[in-house]
Amino acid sequence: MSLPPLVEPAAELTRDEVNRYSRHLIIPDVGMAGQKRLKNAKVLVVGAGGLGSPALMYLAAAGVGTLGVVDFDVVDESNLQRQVIHRQSSLGKPKVESAAATVREINPLIDVVVHNTALDRDNVLDVFRGYDLILDGTDNFATRYMVNDAAVLLGKPYVWGSIYRFDGQASVFWAEHGPCYRCLYPEPPPPGMVPSCAEGGVLGVLCASIGSIQVNEAIKLLAGIGEPLVGRLMIYDALEMTYRSVKVRKDPECPLCGKNPTQTELLEDYEAFCGAVSEEAAEAAAQSTISVRDLKDMQDRGEDIFLVDVREPNEYEIVSIPGATLIPKGEFLDGSALERLPQDRRIVLHCKSGVRSAEALAVVKNAGFGDAVHVGGGVLAWVNQIDPSLPSY
Repeated sequence: MSLPPLVEPAAELTRDEVNRYSRHLIIPDVGMAGQKRLKNAKVLVVGAGGLGSPALMYLAAAGVGTLGVVDFDVVDESNLQRQVIHRQSSLGKPKVESAAATVREINPLIDVVVHNTALDRDNVLDVFRGYDLILDGTDNFATRYMVNDAAVLLGKPYVWGSIYRFDGQASVFWAEHGPCYRCLYPEPPPPGMVPSCAEGGVLGVLCASIGSIQVNEAIKLLAGIGEPLVGRLMIYDALEMTYRSVKVRKDPECPLCGKNPTQTELLEDYEAFCGAVSEEAAEAAAQSTISVRDLKDMQDRGEDIFLVDVREPNEYEIVSIPGATLIPKGEFLDGSALERLPQDRRIVLHCKSGVRSAEALAVVKNAGFGDAVHVGGGVLAWVNQIDPSLPSY
């Protein structure tokens, strides 16, 4: 559907702006009026990571007058494979500062607003109020639902994107004209069902493919041109090189944007709503979590333990804790791993950070291995605290 322009045009473009944006100005659908609207627009990008990187760079190049970026993380070496807004010289710096520096190099004619903070229910509404449009580049379900809810409550459109390995999705959610994120995904997936990019990986260039689609949609909304992805989900398969569009209808029973909404404010706890781990895993890990230093002490004392790495084989090839046997989490969930566990040794499970091993621990304890434990922090903690010479990912 065609929608009216989201913002009013600025009074004028300067000579420098005309020179810079001339290739936009000669497109009839954009022209002087469209570029003036971009100049007058305020867009917030949530996350300066894989999707936020190309989004920020192309929004800046397009001439969006005020560009906000919110993130609380620092630049890590593993980011550089896909987060192209950051550089080697940015390692250890706040992502928002690194991103802002690159954006200012791309276009010094725009204003950049930095929000070096983690979004939460206490600040998200205040941060969002100052912008016309939200572009969501987050990578976890808790923040996605919070972004959606805040945008709906404030009546703002937001452009959403998601990436995983070779697959990407994008859509525009605007409750005033179509569905919201909850209409598409009423409930988050069960804990551990959908791996994060940190667990499953992502092809670096996929970020550019989906991030640029998000910018394209933002420009269309701001300038009032074309048919934005309101009520449609765009699905991209980079391996097959296929795009397909699926209709998404507004759910009249949606608790947030339906005919009789029952949710009229932000949730108290989005992490609890999405569930980082299942209740069974949390219960199993409550009294059965050891630290990497505990594990190292066990090994140094020569304790007869059976150390199990529940990650995937390609992760095991990158780095592993000495003495660990690889049995992927899926084999615990289908039960096939249980026959490989010795009855006369204590079972110690670990993964990358502790989430997957907690899920496997619940299975192991239910099978009768009452003294089994898992390692909080997993391989990442081992590298950071025990052997920093090992690679991380």
